Amino acid sequence: MLSASDLPLANVTSKRPRLVEAVYYLTACLQAFTHGLFHPSCNQLRNRPVMEVNGCDEHQNYEILAEIGEGAYGKVYKAREVRDQQRLVAVKKLNIPGHTESGIPAFMIREVALLRKIEYFNHPNIVKLLDVSAGLKNRSLDLTLVFEYIDQDLSTFLTTVPSTGLSLDKIKDVMVQLLQGLDFLHTNMLVHRDLKPENVLVSSRGEVKIADFGLARIYTYHIALTPCVVTLWYRAPEVLLHSGYMSSVDMWSAGCIFAELFLLRPLFRGYTEAQQLQKIFEVIGLPSEEDWPRESPISYSRSWCPRDPCTQHLSNLGQEENNLLLQCLEFSPTNRISASRALSHPFLVCA
Repeated sequence: MLSASDLPLANVTSKRPRLVEAVYYLTACLQAFTHGLFHPSCNQLRNRPVMEVNGCDEHQNYEILAEIGEGAYGKVYKAREVRDQQRLVAVKKLNIPGHTESGIPAFMIREVALLRKIEYFNHPNIVKLLDVSAGLKNRSLDLTLVFEYIDQDLSTFLTTVPSTGLSLDKIKDVMVQLLQGLDFLHTNMLVHRDLKPENVLVSSRGEVKIADFGLARIYTYHIALTPCVVTLWYRAPEVLLHSGYMSSVDMWSAGCIFAELFLLRPLFRGYTEAQQLQKIFEVIGLPSEEDWPRESPISYSRSWCPRDPCTQHLSNLGQEENNLLLQCLEFSPTNRISASRALSHPFLVCA
């Protein structure tokens, strides 16, 4: 379970006073979760109103319009505010059965905590958390997260693109906004860990926002994080090799998304970790044995890529965009381009 003590407060530097304030605020939020929400029998929650999915009563702030997603722990709904601005919102309802002894799964606490931290800065390329509520219902704990409503995700958006493809200007616009969101996260010591088109939202006005922080983590340098993260097609080699990784894992995923904006399909489509590695090496080439992570339990072998690398999948890329893509898909995490540097790349800064 994640608790307030898991936060690396000592790693926050005095150069970011606003971040320090936000982290201390986050700690208080986590302590509230730790002492008030981990056990469904907690008396503090007995009299708190919980939004009903069906119908609309005087305690409800949102009218449910449609179900738009479902996961292991709950559902996501399109809804409308009953009062105030009557704006559209996305309501993520998570449920923990009363018989669950382990309490709230760590990823739920992590998502709420990090969204609370991020909320402090109100970045335009990060989905906004508008409200959080919790309560008891039928001996189960309901956790409700309310987000700004965005029309579609990038995966859905790409299905509407004609076969002629996206314009270079549109690709640049999407990538700049995506990288601005990543630069914000990485500057504030956050790594998303599950970046993929389904977790990148695109509004009807062309706004691009990073969403779904269930796997995100606060990080410090030179630590190994949980290996089983990121949807297979967007996993960086160091994740597939069960090696330690840092924020550069998000830049690999961003590179995969960058290629997908041109191809209108995923660049690497493996169905096992081994096959995914082979797909990657077929494009970027097999790294040298010296570059292979020493801490990886997977041994180096030339059989990973028996053929020469083939870049025919990316034959329609010009020199500048190909250069940016190759820097995003650099095998070595330490040599991979950062979000900040990518934003200064000639392909993105030239009109």
